[in-house]
Amino acid sequence: MSTTAQLFEEPFDADEYIERLAWRTPGGGSKGGAEAFDPKRLLEEFENHIEELKHLDEKIQRRVEKLEHQCHREAKEFAHKVQDLQRSNQVAFQHFQELDEHISYVATKVCHLGDQLEGVNTPRQRAVEAQRLMTYFNEFLDGELRSDVFNNPEKIKEAADIIQKLHLIAQELPFDRFADVKAKIASKYHDLERQLIQEFTAAQRRGEIGRMQEVAAVLLHFKGYAHCVDVYIKQCQEGAYMRSDVFEDTALLCQRVNKQVGEVFQSPETVMTKLIQNIFENKLQAHVKEKLDETRRSDVEQYLKNLYDLYTRTTALASKLTEFNLGSDKHTFLSKLIKNIFSTYLESYIEMEKDYLRTRSAMILQRYYDSKNHQKRPQGGGSIQELKERIRQRTNLPLGPSIDTHGETFLSQEVVVNLLQETRHAFERCNRLSDPSDLPKNAFSIFLLLVEHLCMDHIDYALEIGLSAIPSADAKNANLYFLDVVQQANTIFHLFDKQFNDHLMPLISSSPKLTECLHKKKEVIEQMEVKLDTGIDRTLNCMVGQMKHILATEQKKTDFRPEDENNVMIQCTAACSKVCVYVSRQVERVRKSMDGKNVDTVLTELGVRFHRLIHEHLQQYSYSSMGGMLAICDVAEYRKSAKDFRVIFSSIIPTQHQSSSNPLFHTKMS
Repeated sequence: MSTTAQLFEEPFDADEYIERLAWRTPGGGSKGGAEAFDPKRLLEEFENHIEELKHLDEKIQRRVEKLEHQCHREAKEFAHKVQDLQRSNQVAFQHFQELDEHISYVATKVCHLGDQLEGVNTPRQRAVEAQRLMTYFNEFLDGELRSDVFNNPEKIKEAADIIQKLHLIAQELPFDRFADVKAKIASKYHDLERQLIQEFTAAQRRGEIGRMQEVAAVLLHFKGYAHCVDVYIKQCQEGAYMRSDVFEDTALLCQRVNKQVGEVFQSPETVMTKLIQNIFENKLQAHVKEKLDETRRSDVEQYLKNLYDLYTRTTALASKLTEFNLGSDKHTFLSKLIKNIFSTYLESYIEMEKDYLRTRSAMILQRYYDSKNHQKRPQGGGSIQELKERIRQRTNLPLGPSIDTHGETFLSQEVVVNLLQETRHAFERCNRLSDPSDLPKNAFSIFLLLVEHLCMDHIDYALEIGLSAIPSADAKNANLYFLDVVQQANTIFHLFDKQFNDHLMPLISSSPKLTECLHKKKEVIEQMEVKLDTGIDRTLNCMVGQMKHILATEQKKTDFRPEDENNVMIQCTAACSKVCVYVSRQVERVRKSMDGKNVDTVLTELGVRFHRLIHEHLQQYSYSSMGGMLAICDVAEYRKSAKDFRVIFSSIIPTQHQSSSNPLFHTKMS
């Protein structure tokens, strides 16, 4: 049996088990050995071993049954013990309930007894307190303070409590009988109040937070408590403003004091509110007044910069101060403080902004014209000027003598950048300094000044000068500078439009002023487009006139009827070559001066007029057979030149010039 038990060693494997059993049996090995393989002996061994296993199984089964029986018996015993414990627990719980009820009953009796004792003791204490106060009152009545509490400086806290109560009692006494004693009590009251404030001040200088807290608690019931707070506020500002940055100093001061007031005073938010109010109404207001009053009349530009900077930094400081406990309505409180400081300056801000912007813009323009030695021509108004403008728009005729600008466009990107920069600063200040209800209106007024000086006084004036400088169509060797004016005006207006979208739109996007601004912008664009259209149309007329002059002076009748047709080179005529060279230069100028669809529009119109000119020109001559060949060469050269336009011409060529009241093209500036 022990051998069998050894075969059951863990981990158990049935195959391994059989193999080991066969190996242990003499003659049972499968690989041979000292004895030959004996199947009968192996079978006998297996049968014996099976019997042993059966006996082992029966033994183990009996043992299992015994253990199960023992387990059931112990489980029943444990269940009985648990039931006994539950019954004991219920009994104990009932005892605890009875004890709790008894304790509650006793506590009720004790409370009732305490109330009765308190009812008896309170009047007694009041009587004792009244007697004590009467004793002290008698001392004041006699005029001699004998009690140690009034003469010992270390008992000032107790003396303060007594004198505060006596002061309240004295207020109720008739003046005619107790005038003298009331005066003595009042004198002692004020004397102790002064001593407490001095003690608080000394403790603050020594940095004794605990002593400050004790004195502040005593002074809380005195009328001089507010004076104590004022002294604290005044003293905590001593040495706080040592640097030149008053705003940073204020932020650091408030952070330091905020930690201290919570330990010293019972209502720290009230003290912080009073401190901030004191700083705003004294330190900051004096600083703002000093900075602004010194430049208000002498340097408006610096005044506006200072106003913007001071207001911005003050609002930033107010935002930092909202981190502190200043009561439930701290945002309104801080807004009122800021308004009290800047109200007088903000009321007149927009008028000063407009006056400065108007003066500054005029100075920038005048400085530019002075640098060009140009005396600005007054832009006329009234009925005569309007009549001239209407005639020019409807007839496209130059009114008045043509002037020579010597190639000057009178447009400067430097001037434009300066004007836009000044206006951008004005928009930024307007956004910060204007009341939200007035912001759209103020922004619109600044926009009108930009339109007046940039669009009217600079761009429109340059267009007027450019129109006046365009020579007549029959002028010879005319310099056409109006295309340069178009190029620069288009570039400038792109900058104007960018500022309109980036800086003006956010200020007016949600107000009715948006419609007015868009209407004004559209009106200005249309006014300039009309002048650009007129100028470009007249410039094209000059180009065609120059081509006509070349053809008239260079083209001879013998070009198409040569005298010796046998000795003629088949090539384009000299007039054709010069015209094509001139056209190529003008096409290149148009491409440099314009962008987008404007290039195609202008080149299409120039091509139509070029075609009409050549068509009418070739119809004036009679041709020989050889001259026809030369004319074909000219036409081929003209066609080659027309290809440089890189536009698709309409198959129907107009034979009559259209009226300028219906523009041939529309130059878009935006």
